[in-house]
Amino acid sequence: MEIIERKENPILNRVELTWQWRHTGAPTPTRTEIIDAVVKMEPGATKDRILVKSVSTRFGQPLTTGNAVVYGDRADLEKEPKYILARHGSSEEEPAEKAVPAPAEEAPAEDSEEAAEIAGGEE
Repeated sequence: MEIIERKENPILNRVELTWQWRHTGAPTPTRTEIIDAVVKMEPGATKDRILVKSVSTRFGQPLTTGNAVVYGDRADLEKEPKYILARHGSSEEEPAEKAVPAPAEEAPAEDSEEAAEIAGGEE
């Protein structure tokens, strides 16, 4: 991974990184691999304060570019939209309410001849 541009944004308490990754003979890097590379390249960065904003791979080229953001504080990171936090699995760290599927209502028993007639054929 190579950092193309590093921009400090003190208003949002974050560092914005534009990067590129040449991956000849390998698949497009995963979000986890990108986060691990940012941790190695950005001093003071931890995995729980990094968000990968965009990833773009050119067709037929082993080159992926993108943007990542390293927040100075976990509280500032929580101001990101919920769909971005969910994409990074931040919702797993917080106690999540598990959705319980509603029991399916049983249909009243119908006469098999009537059901065949409604279905449109006799068999």
